[in-house]
Amino acid sequence: MKPARMKPDLMQPLDINSEPLLSASGIGYRIAGRQILNDIGLELLPNTIVTLIGPNGAGKTTLIRLLLGLLPAQAGRIKRKPGLRVGYVPQRVTIDDTMPLRVRDFLHLGGHYSEAEMRQLLDEVEAVHVFETPIQRISGGELQRVLLARALLKKPELLVLDEPAQGVDVIGQQALYKLIGDIRDRHACAVLMISHDLHLVMAATDTVICLNTHVCCTGHPEDVSAHPEYLKIFGGTLEGLAVYSHHHDHEHDIHGDVIDDTADTAAGEHQHTHGCGHTH
Repeated sequence: MKPARMKPDLMQPLDINSEPLLSASGIGYRIAGRQILNDIGLELLPNTIVTLIGPNGAGKTTLIRLLLGLLPAQAGRIKRKPGLRVGYVPQRVTIDDTMPLRVRDFLHLGGHYSEAEMRQLLDEVEAVHVFETPIQRISGGELQRVLLARALLKKPELLVLDEPAQGVDVIGQQALYKLIGDIRDRHACAVLMISHDLHLVMAATDTVICLNTHVCCTGHPEDVSAHPEYLKIFGGTLEGLAVYSHHHDHEHDIHGDVIDDTADTAAGEHQHTHGCGHTH
């Protein structure tokens, strides 16, 4: 199988001499006699956002771990840019409730940073208000932002996010994916993430790779969402669902509350447009 190469016309503008940050070819992996990954190939270029989607058990997290060198590949070849700096946000972080750990202490677990650095990045991800808060007391959305800040302290060339919106409500997910796109632009880093929600990540993603032990299809999100292989996997779960688009004249904070920054705007005055064509 030919490696799934990211198409240059689907990417942000790149130097024609850009070298991949990471590339893989012929990757295979088995667990207890079961083929988890088979003949996987991809290239990840600088300043791009690539999203891995696929059903549970498709091998997405295993592939991430192989690419990062956390697991040894049983077949194939993985090449990383020498000295590649990686920031990693895992799928879940478990912290003992009895451990007295403030957010500032948690950020120090990955290295020694100045308070100014930590506050600056927490402010960037809109979570500086939890700096002195015990990490067990912050919300799921706040935790994801703290994990993002911790990854950014590494000054990564590649930011790897495993289900970054897990445990976050829909409004929070939309804000989080927008933030990820902004981070790519501000820090000039590539982003590789896993998500189950293609409709939510479409605006922030340059390229989607649909994985189901092998690469089923790859390309721009709109192309992948119409691809027969994608529909074969996800089509049944999409039946009966209307496309929902939310246009409004207000913003939400990290908790989902409306930010009222116009004194003369009537409370609750906004417009919702649904895929079925109704507006209210």
